[in-house]
Amino acid sequence: MRVAIVGPTYPYKGGIAHHTTELAHRLQAAGHQVELISWSAQYPDWLYPGVQRAEGDQPETPAFPATSYPLSWKNPPGWARVGLRLKTFDRVILVLVTSIQAPAYLTLLTALGAAGRKRTLALCHNVLPHERRFFDLPLTRALLRRVGRVLVHTEPQAELARQLGAAEVVTADMPSHLPALPEGPLDEPNQPLKRHLLFFGLVRPYKGVDLLLSALAQVPEVSLTVAGEIWGGDEPYRKLLSELSLTPRVTLESGYVPSRRISELFRQSDALVLPYRSGTATQNVQLAHAHGRPVIATRVGSLPGQVRDGLDGLLCEPDNVDDLARAIRRFYEPGVAEALRGNIPPVSSDAEWARYLPRLIDGNRA
Repeated sequence: MRVAIVGPTYPYKGGIAHHTTELAHRLQAAGHQVELISWSAQYPDWLYPGVQRAEGDQPETPAFPATSYPLSWKNPPGWARVGLRLKTFDRVILVLVTSIQAPAYLTLLTALGAAGRKRTLALCHNVLPHERRFFDLPLTRALLRRVGRVLVHTEPQAELARQLGAAEVVTADMPSHLPALPEGPLDEPNQPLKRHLLFFGLVRPYKGVDLLLSALAQVPEVSLTVAGEIWGGDEPYRKLLSELSLTPRVTLESGYVPSRRISELFRQSDALVLPYRSGTATQNVQLAHAHGRPVIATRVGSLPGQVRDGLDGLLCEPDNVDDLARAIRRFYEPGVAEALRGNIPPVSSDAEWARYLPRLIDGNRA
């Protein structure tokens, strides 16, 4: 088939840009003729209080050759021109990052016409944002009611898409698209513990880093690195560290973490902690497992299906400092960490993508 993917790619950074780029490569490898249509300006700076683009660095996922950048949130006439181009494609995949993109996508759909809209799919990593604004619901509802199909990565997100009026919803587990693989052999399961934990990724309120710091205050002699760009700045977290007397035990590595740093961060830690208040799908569990590290996580989104409680990680209740502290203490009980390390499953991205692509292209008929 001739497939168009409309979404972010390098120099945009983060998991969705990685996934979009890897998707283009995988579809092409499966025999499709693919074009990746991206954004020169994805959304206004006020919507994202951080650095949107990683210009100057090498792309962490190899760039897709057939990529163009005709879309800009500031150029509505360009939206219609792209929509007219898309009429020649058999499948059009619209990667929804934020509802701010909905007006552009609705314009594309209008240009495609009724017949063309049946060939479109909205790929929603999050149907609605974790921190919502007044315009998110109506804009997302308008888009999901116009596309031919919606693909999401968890069943709760599928139910939300149906509630918003999506005619056909497909659920598929998100495949691995890891920004870094381990450098050298993995540690043996019985390696001495460092009594050091890692939080990795963009730090936003729903990710629960404040809960993790409060839990860590209950567990002496364990340290932590928080590595990732901090939404809105790190001052609130540094203040909390001071209030909890945690400054000597916690390193805030604020800023986007390039792929060359990831393996070192995992080597320095015993486990990855994901203390999310809410969640949809994440590949951070696969990233930790690829580096031989168990995961301590909350029971939200895809995490209960990715972390086998008591086998390759530990689960706790969301928004519950005491239960998170209990899980951390449990991890450091004699023999527990070593047993969890020994049960970490292999990460097989090829098999995951082989299951994902038919669901994406053929939907519920796959």
